[in-house]
Amino acid sequence: MLKLLVIGYVWPEPKSSAAGTRMMQLLDFFKNEDYQITFATTARKTRNKADLESLGIDTRNIRLNDPEFDAFLEDLMPDTVLFDRFMMEEQFGWRVDTICPDTLKILDTEDLHFLRNARQQAYKQKGTAQEIYLDSDLAKREVAAIYRCDLSLIISEKEFSLLTSDFQIPQDILFYLPFLLKPIFESDQNNLPAYPDRKDFISIGNFLHEPNWSAVLYLKEKIWPEIRKKLPEAKMQVYGAYPSQKVLNLHNPEENFIVNGWVEDSQEATKNARVCLAPIHYGAGLKGKLVEAMQQGTVSVTTKIGAEGINAEFEWNGYITQSDKDFIQKSIDLYTDRNHWETKQKSGFDIINHRFNKEVHHVNFRQKLKRILTDMKFHRSKNFTGKMLKHHLHRSTYFMSRFIEEKNKNKN
Repeated sequence: MLKLLVIGYVWPEPKSSAAGTRMMQLLDFFKNEDYQITFATTARKTRNKADLESLGIDTRNIRLNDPEFDAFLEDLMPDTVLFDRFMMEEQFGWRVDTICPDTLKILDTEDLHFLRNARQQAYKQKGTAQEIYLDSDLAKREVAAIYRCDLSLIISEKEFSLLTSDFQIPQDILFYLPFLLKPIFESDQNNLPAYPDRKDFISIGNFLHEPNWSAVLYLKEKIWPEIRKKLPEAKMQVYGAYPSQKVLNLHNPEENFIVNGWVEDSQEATKNARVCLAPIHYGAGLKGKLVEAMQQGTVSVTTKIGAEGINAEFEWNGYITQSDKDFIQKSIDLYTDRNHWETKQKSGFDIINHRFNKEVHHVNFRQKLKRILTDMKFHRSKNFTGKMLKHHLHRSTYFMSRFIEEKNKNKN
């Protein structure tokens, strides 16, 4: 049985974030491939974390700059290590290379952090994201981590294209792997609530993620007042894990703007709503809230950034808008026109079934891993830049880590 070590940035919380759902999909793939899986992280356990032990996955708390990790690695000797985001590769990648150099190193980027950050700055500064990320330390760190790994999983075709064009990263070390979802058959579609059985608008998203807070604030100040004028009986239902006080302060029942906070079952909340609203102005990756809306037959209105990487050539399950006026009017149209709503709903099912079919992506991922493992030496020989970056990082990180270890010993 092959061994997989996942080094997690956080404990996966599939009920709180798309990132948590994504991690569970990857764990499911490797379980289906008969891997013995160990999930290790420096993060504290949370009440919303998935019960990995019940799935037969071993768990381990690890610490930064701690020689005990080396002993743990020597004892486990994994065949594959999966880093959850580039920061974990920075911290632990050099140790993996030193102790088990023949281990396959995979980086799951989740989304490109430098792109998300650059878009946020560009939105606030009225500049362009490309100008920012091409001179960004964050981009240099993240791209370097991609080079140092044997394979990096890219969740969006837009990001795959950006990496190969703007940064000239070889396609051999990148792999497009979006959300891995079950198809929605006609019987599943018929079991979802129909148009008359649904009510209200919904917005959902983890509030630790800045774009979600920005979108909800925008809804409250710019979008909802105009929708409410036309639809005074409808409510704006806002859900999301880890709401701060500034989020809770938006709650206003008199205006039908309801901040509910974390919800135990996001699918249940989504499938009972009529329209999902996501005025997202910056971010990266795939927006889990919009994909989940499609799964639950809930039509949506969003922006170009919100829809990025999801529909490709398929018609959106609602509207992708360019202005506030258009966003508001399309939201009202979808909410009030049953025939229109039902037509758009079917587009969402088509997107899920053709773009995110997990069986198709499982086959492609399995074949990619097999090709690399068949001749790892040849695969790595084509990535000289990765070898060079490993060499320099190992030297600098090694001495810094040893310095911190000695410092910690003296404290004790």
